[in-house]
Amino acid sequence: MTNILLTGSSRGIGAAIAQSLTGDGLRLIGHGTASGIPADFADPSAPQALWDRALAALDGRIDVLVNNAGVFESNPLDLDHEDWVAGWERTMRINLTASAELCRLAVRHWQSEGRPGRIVNIASRAAYRGDSPAHWHYAASKAGMVAMTKSIARGYAAQGILAFAICPGFTMTGMAEEYLASRGGDKLLADIPLGRVAAPEEIAVLARFCALEAPPSMTGAVLDANGASYVR
Repeated sequence: MTNILLTGSSRGIGAAIAQSLTGDGLRLIGHGTASGIPADFADPSAPQALWDRALAALDGRIDVLVNNAGVFESNPLDLDHEDWVAGWERTMRINLTASAELCRLAVRHWQSEGRPGRIVNIASRAAYRGDSPAHWHYAASKAGMVAMTKSIARGYAAQGILAFAICPGFTMTGMAEEYLASRGGDKLLADIPLGRVAAPEEIAVLARFCALEAPPSMTGAVLDANGASYVR
């Protein structure tokens, strides 16, 4: 039996990942307001509380952590300075710090149990390409997630602790639909050679592969899914 904790499982990419991680031999605990264990990652106490509740629900063992929860909120440069800093810190807390806390708890759990484990972090194309002038914080949080993933992979591979990152471009979630409409959808789509944004189910295929099937030698890999809108 493989026990999995997935954050941000209530909609969009997270819901698709949750659906992909069902079946014989899998036990999934989700996190979100609509399903699973509720936790507001803007609250500094939430990651530890979520981990503890998930661990108890999974009989004291978590084998895979998938960090998907995040926000994509506008933070224009012309806001009052204190408001801009507050927006920056909120996004960093939810997108990066909460994920880092859960990664730390997972690594310590596996070390204490002497067992292998896997981490899958859902980052973004923005980690490499950047984002709009109103989204410095979002791009920085996702770049931090990629760097953290690589650090974990390098630091703990010898202990059987593996880490992978997935960097989607635009994905057709409710959040992406609103953003596309606000930015002139046709213009944005013209920047994607594939001619369309990704489906959540496509990202879920990659997440399941990393969580369950990717060979250990792939640890530290960052997988792009952006329709060739940014190639490295």
